[in-house]
Amino acid sequence: MQTSAVGNNPNQGFTLLELMVVVAIIAMASAGVGFAMRDSTQAGLEREAQRLAMLLESARSQSRATGVAVRWRVTPEGFRFEGLPPAALPQNWLGSDTRVHKPITVLLGPEPLIGPQDIVLGSAEQPTRVLHVVTDGLRPFSVQP
Repeated sequence: MQTSAVGNNPNQGFTLLELMVVVAIIAMASAGVGFAMRDSTQAGLEREAQRLAMLLESARSQSRATGVAVRWRVTPEGFRFEGLPPAALPQNWLGSDTRVHKPITVLLGPEPLIGPQDIVLGSAEQPTRVLHVVTDGLRPFSVQP
């Protein structure tokens, strides 16, 4: 005589609740990975904008300290700081697809107040994504969408 206890049947399979829990875990994990992975173009553009804001502030403080006028200009290879020694600050973009919309010349000093400035950075890969590196002339340069 053969008796079968509940749960000892090897052909029983998974319950609906167990399958739903597994699907929910997979959904949460994939959503977490999706949010954690940022668009590399946007992240690169943000990094370039933050770097440019810091470089502009550095050039501005060097201009005030030395009393020499410093200008920032866009070049085909990147940009340059006129009035500073060539090796004083970097003169190129980190990425090859960074572009400046409406190239302008920015006077960074030696006066403590400069005019309002707005440098628009974009990506060659995605031209609709832009960031602004701005100052009102008194406050430091900052990055804005």
